[in-house]
Amino acid sequence: MVKMVLAGGSGALGRALATAAAGRGDEVVVLTRSPRAGVAARQVAWDGRAVGRWAEELAGAVVVNLAGALVDRRPTPANVRLLTDSRVQPTRALAAAAAQVVPRPLVWVQMSTLAIYGDAGELVLDESAPPADGPAQMAGVARAWEQAAAGVAAERQVIMRAGVVLDRNTPALDRLCALTRWGLGGRIGDGRQWVSWLHVADFTAAVRRLIDDSSFHGVVHATSPNPVRNHDLMKALRAVLHRPPAPPAPVPLVRLGSLLLRTDPALALTSRRAVPARLLEAGFPFRYPEILPAVQQLLTRPATGRTPLRDPIR
Repeated sequence: MVKMVLAGGSGALGRALATAAAGRGDEVVVLTRSPRAGVAARQVAWDGRAVGRWAEELAGAVVVNLAGALVDRRPTPANVRLLTDSRVQPTRALAAAAAQVVPRPLVWVQMSTLAIYGDAGELVLDESAPPADGPAQMAGVARAWEQAAAGVAAERQVIMRAGVVLDRNTPALDRLCALTRWGLGGRIGDGRQWVSWLHVADFTAAVRRLIDDSSFHGVVHATSPNPVRNHDLMKALRAVLHRPPAPPAPVPLVRLGSLLLRTDPALALTSRRAVPARLLEAGFPFRYPEILPAVQQLLTRPATGRTPLRDPIR
C-alpha cells in the first residue's frame, strides 16, 4: 500500500486512477480546485498556483501529476497559453512543495503526451525518439509541461507519455462514438494516419507498474503495443455500434467541421505510430492490446453511472 497524491485527480483519468488505487487499499488524496462527489479519495483543496497547506500531503507520497486543461479545443494562441499555463503552473507549484517537505516524495509520475512528437507519419516511435519542434498545440505544450517537472525533489521520477486513453464518458471516445452513430464513422482523410491509443484499464495498470517497479525512470510510453490506422479504428467503432460503412470525411470537411465543433483538426489528422518499448521489455501484460476487443469491452459493458466529464480544467 502507498499514499498516492493525484494532482488533477478529479478529471477522467484521475478518477479512474483513484478508483483503482482505492480498490487496492491505497490512501488516495486528490488535489482539486473544486471538490466534487463521485471521487474515490480524500479531496484537498488547492489553487494549482501557490504552495499551501496541501503541500504536507506530498511528504513520502507517490505524486501523480495529471493537472491540465482538456486539449479538445481550437488551436489558437489563447488556447495554447491556456493549455500551457494549466499544466506548467500546477507543476511548478508541486515542485516547489516537494522541495519543502520531509521526507521528499517517493515517486513522481509526471503525465505527458505522445503529442510531443508532433506529426510523425510512418515513423515508429519508441522512448528514444526526440520531441518535435511543433506545432505549439500540443508538442510545444508537452515540452513545456515536461520541462516544468525537470529536477523535482523526488526519489524517482517517471515521465509518462500517454496515447489517447479510451474510456466511456470521456471526450475522446464520446466524440468518435457520436460521429459513428450519426453515420459519419468513415475514415478521416485518407485514413492512413496512425492512432496511438490505450484502454483505461491498461492505463491504470501501467501507472501502478511504474510506481511499484523501481527500475523505471525517465520517459516511458503508455500506449497499446498495437497502434492502428484511422480507418481500422473507425471500422472497429462501426462494428461495435452496429453501423454500416460510411463515406470518408475529406480533409477540407474535417477542417470545416472542427470550426463548428470548436476542436483541433490535428487531433484527427495527425499520425503517431508509438510503441511502449520499455513496458514491453519489462513484460508488462496488456489486457487489451487490440483495438476491437478494447472497444467492445468499453462500449458493451454495463454502465457505471459515472458523470460524463465536461469540465475544461481539472
